[in-house]
Amino acid sequence: MRAIRMREFGPSSVLRLQTDVPVPSPNDKEVLIRVRACGVNPVDTYIRTGTHTRRPELPWTPGGDVAGTVESVGRSISSFKAGDRVYTALAEGGYAEFVCVAHDRVFTLPAQLDFPQGAALGVPYFTAYRALVQKAATRPGETVLIHGASGGVGIALCQMARALGTRVIGTAGSPEGLELVAKHGAHSTFNHREDGYVGRIQELCPRGVDVVFEMLANVNLPSDLKLLGQNGRVVIIGCRGAVEMNPRETLLRELHVMGVSLFNCNAEERQESAAALRAGVESGWLRPAVGSRIPLEEAARAHDEIISSSPTLGKMVLTM
Repeated sequence: MRAIRMREFGPSSVLRLQTDVPVPSPNDKEVLIRVRACGVNPVDTYIRTGTHTRRPELPWTPGGDVAGTVESVGRSISSFKAGDRVYTALAEGGYAEFVCVAHDRVFTLPAQLDFPQGAALGVPYFTAYRALVQKAATRPGETVLIHGASGGVGIALCQMARALGTRVIGTAGSPEGLELVAKHGAHSTFNHREDGYVGRIQELCPRGVDVVFEMLANVNLPSDLKLLGQNGRVVIIGCRGAVEMNPRETLLRELHVMGVSLFNCNAEERQESAAALRAGVESGWLRPAVGSRIPLEEAARAHDEIISSSPTLGKMVLTM
């Protein structure tokens, strides 16, 4: 089969297409999936460079968000059968034509979604649910600010926060991004490339926002703290470097700064997330926005584009 393999940590050029990789065989508790699409996430690039806390054994194939059909199942599996349409969350090895995934990380793909949309579910929507519900404990009526809201996780947060009954503010870096964010649930939008946008958010929310969901903490965290109201929370979803902040900002208003990582999810939390997403699809508010569709053999280009400074619009996926 064809698969992207990396044999060392480094720049995107370490991602090489290999055409003679053996098709894996599932163990008793695994599902073998024929991959139709695989999501590309910023965390894939962090792991590739070797700067992430998680350093997989090499050679390694990235890719945790797979959508496709079941090819075969292990002897202990009765919940899936060959031909089932499925998606995954928190798998690895998805930049390939076939991948074996533990059965508790495989979920039925709703009939309303195609494979690229299925590849946009796993990390973005599971991250959004973990950040919004499991970590920030966001309540209806609160005001939330979503930085970088035009990307995969941002769109998921907009839809989910709107469905929860919060007041949603989203930022993006282009007119097209702002339009997308508004389309997917934001009540108010701001261009984070424009000078003075933080002040305009403060004017809109004089008592402060309740929760900030942060995709680029090394840039925005100091201003995030200034935007929060009493008992406000910042949930850090993404960060590309160190940041200086004044801890005194947190004292008087008793602010909370927390991180979120799907690698800490247990099986029960994953099932809870999947159930919430299924309900969202059935209710009509969950609509994955797919952005760039890039062929598998151009995975290196995908990594360059997802981490570049150009505005992100929807979820980037690799197609087989």
